[in-house]
Amino acid sequence: MGKYSKLADDIIKNVGGKANIIDLKHCITRLRFNLKDESIANEDVLKNMDGVITVMKAMGQYMVVIGEHVPHVYAEVCEKIGMQAYGGKEGAGVEEKKASLFNRILSVVMGGMGPCLNMICASGIVKGLTTLLTFLGVVIPEDGVYLLLMAIGDAIFFFLPLMLGYNVAKKLKMDPYLGFLIGAIMCYPAINGVDINLFGHVFNATYTGTFLPVVFMIAAAAPLERFFKKYVPELVRNFIVPVLVLVIVVPIGFVLIGPVANLIGVGINTGINSLLKVSPIVAGTLLAGFYQVFVLFGVHGVLFMFPFMDLMQGIPSQLMAYTFFSCFAQIGVVLAIYLRTKDKKLKSIALPAFISGIFGVTEPAIYGVTLPRIKMFVISCIGAATSAIVVYLTNIMMYTYTGMGVIGLLGLLNPKGPQILPLIIAVAVPFIISFVLAYLMFKDDKIEEKSDNKGQKSTQEVVFAPAKGSISPLRESADEAFACEVLGKGILINPTEGKIVAPFNGTVRTLFPTKHAIGIVSEDGCEVLIHIGYNTVQLEGKYFNSFIEQGDVVKKGDLLVTFDIEQLKKEGYSVETPIIITNTDNYLDIIETNNNSVEAGDELLTVVH
Repeated sequence: MGKYSKLADDIIKNVGGKANIIDLKHCITRLRFNLKDESIANEDVLKNMDGVITVMKAMGQYMVVIGEHVPHVYAEVCEKIGMQAYGGKEGAGVEEKKASLFNRILSVVMGGMGPCLNMICASGIVKGLTTLLTFLGVVIPEDGVYLLLMAIGDAIFFFLPLMLGYNVAKKLKMDPYLGFLIGAIMCYPAINGVDINLFGHVFNATYTGTFLPVVFMIAAAAPLERFFKKYVPELVRNFIVPVLVLVIVVPIGFVLIGPVANLIGVGINTGINSLLKVSPIVAGTLLAGFYQVFVLFGVHGVLFMFPFMDLMQGIPSQLMAYTFFSCFAQIGVVLAIYLRTKDKKLKSIALPAFISGIFGVTEPAIYGVTLPRIKMFVISCIGAATSAIVVYLTNIMMYTYTGMGVIGLLGLLNPKGPQILPLIIAVAVPFIISFVLAYLMFKDDKIEEKSDNKGQKSTQEVVFAPAKGSISPLRESADEAFACEVLGKGILINPTEGKIVAPFNGTVRTLFPTKHAIGIVSEDGCEVLIHIGYNTVQLEGKYFNSFIEQGDVVKKGDLLVTFDIEQLKKEGYSVETPIIITNTDNYLDIIETNNNSVEAGDELLTVVH
């Protein structure tokens, strides 16, 4: 079982099951589901699930916020639902959800650009480093190394229509290689930027590095391909259909679709820039201040699509620069909270959120730290807004996209002469302002709770050892799902006797058919999973005997299961036995025994309510 297999299973179950999933994509921290019926998804369970930060709904998508390990969870979910990762469902007959025209257009656009973002970011970083190395005199423009670095940095922007053609075609259920070929034709050097006489009219257009033209052309090609597939004989269909699509779509694309798409893009961009020019500092401050709100609703990618397209064509964008520094305001608040709080759980969330925020991944900081404390979130928005003043006064621009956070600063280096000091100031101002305000205004929730509820006391419940053996920390488990505490906190027993007894008075909630795992819940609601051995599920119950059935009421010390330690070891199985509190989130703390070994019935774990 993979590290994120259980988490993937739980997510699938609580979004309504495999049958409710139309499509799945992911961004840097979110699983983005298209569901047939969002109402049957169990949002409360998802939000409280280990490994899930929160759930958001926007743009017709049901978004499960995971954090930085989202690619691994995405791969697991795809495998379990029979979907090709970064593609579509392998099986036929997937029912499409009826979405609004706007949402369908957004879905196609984001489906085309989304898979390219990591490569765009990588190329942008190389491009930014090249600018920095040139400024420092390490490389010179006449050098072969410089040319190679520029090729690495510029190639994706030049040939972007190829990747977009492939992705959009796949999204529209068209042959992706035909989409790739249409993108390649648009980048063909002999017809870019030169006068072409078509049907008595002269056209001159450049489509390298463009976005909308290829999207519109693939949108026209997809229904044509479906139409021809119905009527072209199967014997020649595989090569005749592409011929028919190409000879129709490409000329129309160059004469009509491409120019219209470019006009739409230019028109929208001109409108955005005109609004910015009315009062740049006011517009910039509002954009920077509300950027994190846009992130909350998952619409930040759509709002900045057209400025992003400018960057793809080598046009600097101040609008993108206005919003860039918001992550530094967020981490300023998180650092202040980390230093001020006495809550160990909050500290354990804040530190990794601060580290990921340095590199521009702010969702863990927002959902895990600042948003639950709304005053802190507002402070981060105020801090972000102040960065726009620095951007405006020092005329900072974004020249290429290199991601967010400290690495993203490379994209703000002017190739004609990088100015480092304005960037340092633009980072420092929102960080310091947010840090100071948060440090002065933050109060621990627990401290406030105690002052309002003086009569309340924490209660404790003891989980007794279900087996005799030596004790190890759970992180040493050979099973990564247990070691990383995806299923909950707990402890590891290495048994020296082959018997498992009840750890408290309670009810057997689950007994696996293979008898290697028991789920038991105490009278006070503590849920414990006892998992005997590593990969022992493969034995299908061999060497195991159970003395209880699911639903049985048991007393502390009652015999549950026996197993043959020697035979398990002879067959190469570890007998390590994780004892997991599966409803960990219900407790303030879980305290492990300090002993190196235990007898069955000794105190093992204390759960604090």
